[in-house]
Amino acid sequence: MFKRAVRRVVIAAVKNVVLLGSTGSIGTSTIKVARDLPDRIRLLGLAAGGNSELLLEQARQFEPAAISINDPAKARELHDTLGTRTQVYCGNEGLIKLATMPEADIVLIAIVGTAGLQPALAAIRAGKDIAVASKEILVMAGEIVMSEARRQGVQVLAVDSEHSAIFQCLDGKPPASVRNLWLTASGGPFRTTPKSDFPNITVERALKHPSWVMGRKITIDSATLFNKGLEMIEARHLFDIEMGRVKVVVHPQSVVHSMVEFVDGSIIAQLSTPDMCLPIQYALTYPERAGSDRVQTNFAKIGSLTFEEPDADRFPSLNLARRAGEVGGTLPAVMNAANEVAVEAFCNRKITFEEIFSSVARTMDNHQVVAHPVLDQILEADAWARTSGVR
Repeated sequence: MFKRAVRRVVIAAVKNVVLLGSTGSIGTSTIKVARDLPDRIRLLGLAAGGNSELLLEQARQFEPAAISINDPAKARELHDTLGTRTQVYCGNEGLIKLATMPEADIVLIAIVGTAGLQPALAAIRAGKDIAVASKEILVMAGEIVMSEARRQGVQVLAVDSEHSAIFQCLDGKPPASVRNLWLTASGGPFRTTPKSDFPNITVERALKHPSWVMGRKITIDSATLFNKGLEMIEARHLFDIEMGRVKVVVHPQSVVHSMVEFVDGSIIAQLSTPDMCLPIQYALTYPERAGSDRVQTNFAKIGSLTFEEPDADRFPSLNLARRAGEVGGTLPAVMNAANEVAVEAFCNRKITFEEIFSSVARTMDNHQVVAHPVLDQILEADAWARTSGVR
């Protein structure tokens, strides 16, 4: 006599998501993911920098419990428009309020620059998982953030396509099983540009990325490869791997998002056509995978995948980042802040493209490193670098 097989249907729980940085490039991609998966993702809180019009549109569509915006005057306008159905906050206090909402399951931090660090720590201390799209959080304070996450028993999930790829390839394997982590880089718009032409690089040219549509700061970082340097430090903390085992290879097609080389020589890669919705969705639905037709990969159409050694002579950012990651302490925060200042100066046409590298190097050389800093020392180093960089 045969027993009838019982099919178990597992219904995935809805994730309550707080999105900090909802109107930026990562934020708007997250909005697409939430729109695709209304039965899996509820946007509980939304925070924006200054784009009140888009934030209002998002609030009307998703009806979050709370929103926040930097400007108090804009917050008052939003409150008057939305009424009492949605709580409206402002400034850094608003970010902390949203990051610690009791109902939140995960906080996705997509704020450009250093403003996401304190909300990230607040979320962790409130027992929330965090998804990190802001490199600065782990570059500046990776040791503090990861140790706090371990103490609180929460997860720090990657949203960057490269780190999401590594996370997927590792699939829980311990650091001791890894020979190298391989971060792929598109090479940016100046991959084949001779160094002799670097003095002629304009802001407009630097903002034309060959693979991704992103915000201004990260697009310039992609042109200088400082983005890859920041990702090296980020990977070192996310995956508990020393800097010597974090490598970079240039891959212009941006289809292989990163790879893990294991101690036995086997290499596992994660591939797809470039679309930030994929790593965002994976972080928000982890450990499950939700169905989506948004990302389609046609290998026959792609044709070929190529790889190149990065040119450290034309792009000294990689060696500067490796040095910052190896020395540790406050040096990564100084490198990050000096780069932010230099990028802003370049975009304002105060310095040349090449001077971004020399400005960051000079600030790093002049810094007295504090080993194993507390948060206040990191913030002091960040502030020092911002006043000691571009002259």
